[in-house]
Amino acid sequence: MILRKNYPLKWLFAVLFLISVHVSGQSVLWEKDGNSYFQIEKNQIVRYSLPSNQPAVFISSSDLTPAGKSPLVVRDFSFSQDGKKALIYTNTKRVWRLDTQGDYWVLDLQTKELKQAGKGLPESSLRFAKLSPDASQIAYVSEFNLFVENLANGQITQLTKDGNRKLINGTFDWAYEEEFACRDGFQWSPDGKKISYWQIDANQIRDYYMMNFTDSVYSQVVPVEYPKVGESPSPARIGVIELSSQKTTWLNIPGDPQQHYLPRMEWNNPDLLLVQQLNRKQNHSKIYAVNVPKNEAKVIAEEKEETWIDVLSNWENVYGLTYRHEFKWLNDKKEFLWFSEKDGWRHVYKIGLDGKETLLTPGNYDVINLLHLDENNKVAYFHASPDNATQKYLYKIKLDGKSKAERVTPAIFEGTNTYTISPSGQFAFHQFSNSYTRPSSEWISLGKHQPLDPEKSIESNLAKYQGPKTVEFFKINTADGTEMDGWMVKPTNFDSSKKYPVVFFVYTEPWGANVKDSYGVGRNRNYEGDMSADGYIYISIDNRGTPAPKGRAWRKSIYRKIGRLNISDQAEAAAQIVKWDFVDPERVAVWGHSGGGSATLNLMFQYPEIYKTGISLAAVANQLTYDNIYQERYMGLPQENLEDFVAGSPITYAKNLQGNLLYIHGTGDDNVHYDNAEMLINELIKHGKLFQFMPYPNRSHGISEGEGTTAHLRKLYTDFLKRYCPPGGK
Repeated sequence: MILRKNYPLKWLFAVLFLISVHVSGQSVLWEKDGNSYFQIEKNQIVRYSLPSNQPAVFISSSDLTPAGKSPLVVRDFSFSQDGKKALIYTNTKRVWRLDTQGDYWVLDLQTKELKQAGKGLPESSLRFAKLSPDASQIAYVSEFNLFVENLANGQITQLTKDGNRKLINGTFDWAYEEEFACRDGFQWSPDGKKISYWQIDANQIRDYYMMNFTDSVYSQVVPVEYPKVGESPSPARIGVIELSSQKTTWLNIPGDPQQHYLPRMEWNNPDLLLVQQLNRKQNHSKIYAVNVPKNEAKVIAEEKEETWIDVLSNWENVYGLTYRHEFKWLNDKKEFLWFSEKDGWRHVYKIGLDGKETLLTPGNYDVINLLHLDENNKVAYFHASPDNATQKYLYKIKLDGKSKAERVTPAIFEGTNTYTISPSGQFAFHQFSNSYTRPSSEWISLGKHQPLDPEKSIESNLAKYQGPKTVEFFKINTADGTEMDGWMVKPTNFDSSKKYPVVFFVYTEPWGANVKDSYGVGRNRNYEGDMSADGYIYISIDNRGTPAPKGRAWRKSIYRKIGRLNISDQAEAAAQIVKWDFVDPERVAVWGHSGGGSATLNLMFQYPEIYKTGISLAAVANQLTYDNIYQERYMGLPQENLEDFVAGSPITYAKNLQGNLLYIHGTGDDNVHYDNAEMLINELIKHGKLFQFMPYPNRSHGISEGEGTTAHLRKLYTDFLKRYCPPGGK
């Protein structure tokens, strides 16, 4: 990253406010005026000035070297609002998916004094440290409690003292983190006199016990507080600590905490907090404006859905280290922007603190995510693709609620385009790829989409990024007229007079889509070698219910039908494909991971006449084993419609297995628990079904930990596929 080479203090103080984004896969911070940004490079923080995009070291490696120690390895960083201090995140450890626990150091950019925060607390135990608005203090979570530290004298004050694994202050439990992307659980008030924070009470949540059999001659129990579907959620509440008295006031938000969720909270001013509340079914959302001094909550916006309401304002990057649900403010924070599908499409609405609501993006298209709000020019920029759900482009629209969206991305960039826009709206970082074009990028002047350096522009260098068009996109229709997108890679030296084996790659659930016109589609990460060179047809299809920008009806049609609608859509498409002249109907395979693993099992069991071979990884075999937030969002409550959970679970149909099945699961999977494997194995044994099974000891959901794991998995997958679905044309 970039930083300091004798910049004048007046420039440092002008930083004031910076925005975290991602450029070239790295975390960067924008300067407020949008004319420069900061990035980690070679363990230094570097500043790039636009439009020249010239780098200059801003914080050097020597600046990041504590006395008598090696330089800090920077994982992430931020600046104080006055630009006088830098907060450095280092020595990190993984918490569930991400390394959100580590050490923090504060660098004074004037004196170059480098101090460790939380000194005396356990190593790598600090989470989500944030400087106060005036940069005099720093707050952080350590071991489930919230602390504040005076930076002048190093005095540490423990603000909460009741925290433990089951009573979580300032961060979240497994389910909130995984399903709502909630990790950072506290915020400074704008005046720095108060801190608001979540408290999650998991005392009533039963532990799921994972077993470690490999690290000791005696087995070790690894407990995870995990609310299974049908179990009431962990009660959540929000407290506000008055730092002068260290007293916590719990916000008076109506509703049973054990039957509601609180996924979003943000300060509007020192006396006003906005909080989103969802009911347990996640189909009724309320936004409360909470008067903190009076502790009074008033509903200013409310929405009900027949199916579910999506909490995520951004379909992408929910696993970013610093991802946080935020309110996008406008009109001097008198209004904020909000997503809703109430008119049948995913649109942006403007909501006032008085409850007045205005649709800002009218039209029959989905807003994929909102990128930038330019209040001066009264324009909003967002990603969308009204005409092709496999692609993505930049659009802009006036904020009058009456205009039509205008595409900004030039026609030459057909495929997937992503943009990171500067706070001023003057510059943007443009990234482009499609199925035959490697990822490429450029800095542009946003107004006319002109590259800042024509010689380094994507268009000038497009030919060298492009390769052969091996991926074919196609559409396929079900009997009821539903049109689904798919891609296909045919064998090398394809001969239409021959018949080839086909391998289907599936996911199928509301959490992800496979069919995207971006680089890397058509490649099988688990196959050792080249599938097309070996003579396989490789296909993926997105069924109804996947999060493609095709409107609310497309996405919500799967409600209470996971394991049925997605499976019948896939099978109906496959039934058509196996009739193609060049497809061998006796060599049809399917594979997937997680939700795709579940789909693989369901396809093998429900449609054995189509799918002859399957490889399932980390699958939910029984929907009643998964977490309540995810499964109840899409399926309802098992107390009310248990039959839907049973009808959608692969274990229900295990008795129908006829083909060749390889089932793979990590015994240390904290997400899709290993009990799925044992339950399914029992059912298959009961019905005399033969199959192959590979448990990976202590591996988590991604099945990646441990020496040799990736290579072993690839060989296992490839050998099984080649044996039971032999490659080559016949």
